[in-house]
Amino acid sequence: MPFGLVSTWNKRRRSKSLEQADPWTYKPVKLWQLEDQSLQTSKRRNGSSVFTLKEMEEATSSFDDAKLVGKGGFGRVYKGNLRSGQAVAIKKMELPPFKEADGEQEFRVEVDILSRLDHPNLVSLIGYCADGKQRFLVYEYLPNGNLQDHLNGIGDSKMDWPSRLRVAIGAAKGLAYLHSGTAVGIPIIHRDFKSTNVLLTADFEAKISDFGLAKLMPKGQEMCETARMLGTFGYFDPEYTSTGKLTLQSDVYAFGVVLLELLTGRRAVDLNQGPNDQNLVLQVRNLLNSRKKLRKIMDPDLTQNSYTLESIAMYANLASRCVRPESSERPSMGECVKELHLISFINSKGLGLAVNKRI
Repeated sequence: MPFGLVSTWNKRRRSKSLEQADPWTYKPVKLWQLEDQSLQTSKRRNGSSVFTLKEMEEATSSFDDAKLVGKGGFGRVYKGNLRSGQAVAIKKMELPPFKEADGEQEFRVEVDILSRLDHPNLVSLIGYCADGKQRFLVYEYLPNGNLQDHLNGIGDSKMDWPSRLRVAIGAAKGLAYLHSGTAVGIPIIHRDFKSTNVLLTADFEAKISDFGLAKLMPKGQEMCETARMLGTFGYFDPEYTSTGKLTLQSDVYAFGVVLLELLTGRRAVDLNQGPNDQNLVLQVRNLLNSRKKLRKIMDPDLTQNSYTLESIAMYANLASRCVRPESSERPSMGECVKELHLISFINSKGLGLAVNKRI
């Protein structure tokens, strides 16, 4: 049940699990000023469940540190098990007082947007908890964590080139779906796409997460102006930084940065490097269209029998176009999906492998 459709909690109180709870009362607000009111009623096929604080405590053994699987600026993420036995990831919002208002808005936006979406490359929202001042988001549990951890040696295993291409294709499909406007009638800008927000299934299929900063594009427009810069340093679209105007191409730029992370195994921003080498895009941008120089920036953990130089060169060319300073010169996410499919095919053909039908 998305936030935009919640009127009262009275119906929920009939459930025995909520009889003793003092649930937070949500007053409906328009998160986005949309002329088409039909957009307000669209929802994800399976809806979202509402949980109590007691259920969150039971699922995580009272937020046992042994169940902690991640931390971020929003708070902590725990692996939990619902009463049904389903394994889930539970994000517990823990923000300082001066950030509570922003956190509340992000919480509502994420529930509202994810409740409308249904795509295999977007993380599924199981439900949420808004009990008193407590805020929790409950997602499907993805055992392989996030992409950045695997690229930087925190994960159990390094990914070969076909696996990295599969991740890139999955993430591209997820963003292309958001940009298509299929779900709600108008495009959605993720606005915080990055490698830590690309989660991986047991088979290393990519699912995009964290929609708290997402923005619906005003109907009939190609850009929207924002009051302040939101996102993550290292993934910011240069035009967005200089003009404050957000476009679908802002996501394309961030996607290009993630492509570079997949190619090089490096972080988008590494403060442990010298002043001139901290930003990945600035460090490698001029090397991407030279086959000789490409070898210098490729992740040394990539096994040579997993890639062809032709596929690497094609991939690097795509990444370089995604991170061009001028948004008009970047490809669309739909074009990225098509090119990545071709790159994967070329790589498999060059290695004499069967083409992966799942991609």
